[in-house]
Amino acid sequence: MEETSDSQGAGGRADAGGKAAADAVRDVVRDGGGDVVGDVAGDGGGGTGAVGGVIGGVTGAGACPAGIRRALDGHTTVTLAYVDEDGPQACAVLYAAAAAADGAPVLYFVTAASTRHGRALGKPGARVAFTVQRDGQEWSGLTGIQGRGTCRPLSGDERAAGWRAYTARFPFVEADDRLRAALERTALWELRPDWLRLIDNARGFGHKEEWRG
Repeated sequence: MEETSDSQGAGGRADAGGKAAADAVRDVVRDGGGDVVGDVAGDGGGGTGAVGGVIGGVTGAGACPAGIRRALDGHTTVTLAYVDEDGPQACAVLYAAAAAADGAPVLYFVTAASTRHGRALGKPGARVAFTVQRDGQEWSGLTGIQGRGTCRPLSGDERAAGWRAYTARFPFVEADDRLRAALERTALWELRPDWLRLIDNARGFGHKEEWRG
C-alpha cells in the first residue's frame, strides 16, 4: 500500500501520495479465484522515520543500520524477483516495514497465494531477491535498497501482529469496509531479509551500507 505519512522519506521529501495510494489499492488485481491481490507497479516515496543503528560499512548480525531502516520506512513498494518452473520473474507489491521480535527488519505485504509469485514464494526453501527505490531520481542522488531473503504467509497471532503494522502504515484500509474485508481474506506475507544493501549516491558516488541477518 502507498504510505500516508507526512514525514520525510529517504529521498528527503515529504509524502503527498495518500490519495494515490488509496486509488492504487482500490485498483487491485483479481486472480482467477476472485481473491484481491495488493500488487501495484508504482512507488509513493515519503516515510515514517526509523530505529537507530550503526551507519556506514558492513554490519553483521544484530542492529540494522539506521540509514537502511530509514530507506525501508521511506518507501512503500518493493519489487520481488524469484524463479519458478517457468523461469525468472519479478513483481511489485506494496509493503509496510516493521521490526521482528529480535529487532531484525521485516516487510509485510498482501497477495493471494494462488498468484504466480505466491505459489513460487510459498514453496519450502524458496528464496527472493528484491529492490526498493523511488522513481524519477537523478543519478547523482540515486538511493535505494537491494536485498535477499525469504517469504512466508502468516497466520494466527503472527498475522494479527503483521496486520496491525500493515494498517498502521496504510490507515485508509481500515477506513474502507469493502477494502478491509477484501484484504483480510487475502494472504498476508512476511518478507524476512537476511542481507540488505543501501546505495546512496547523495552521500558520495557508490556510497553503500550493508547488513547481514
